[in-house]
Amino acid sequence: MGPLCEKVSDMPKVLVADDALFTRKVLREILEADGCEVVEASNGKDAVEKFRLERPDLVLLDVSMPDMDGLTALRAIKEVDGNAKVVMVSAMGQTSTVKEALKLGACDFIVKPFRTHQIRELIARWLLEPARNEER
Repeated sequence: MGPLCEKVSDMPKVLVADDALFTRKVLREILEADGCEVVEASNGKDAVEKFRLERPDLVLLDVSMPDMDGLTALRAIKEVDGNAKVVMVSAMGQTSTVKEALKLGACDFIVKPFRTHQIRELIARWLLEPARNEER
């Protein structure tokens, strides 16, 4: 095994769950530019399955999705792994849903439309800082 294989395993894996292809594409571009491996899901049910299979380091989970909404998917993901780091992605005006998600164990939330720097801050907060803290 060369250094490339080792580097790939060190890449943080992020699951992006959103029914909007455009949102997934934008998030993928930002995350890959920051050295993350990206797994996509287009609905809540798919997100839970991909979480089980891939065990990502971070999940960006849209609140409103078909088949299974974000809150239901969040509950299911937390049943699979109680320590899962899930950031809810919500549209404006979904504050009650976001509060409910935080009660259910989401670690953070971001409101659409988001800016690139906000996604980078999430990566720093939930992927880079915990890794740095473990190294100490």
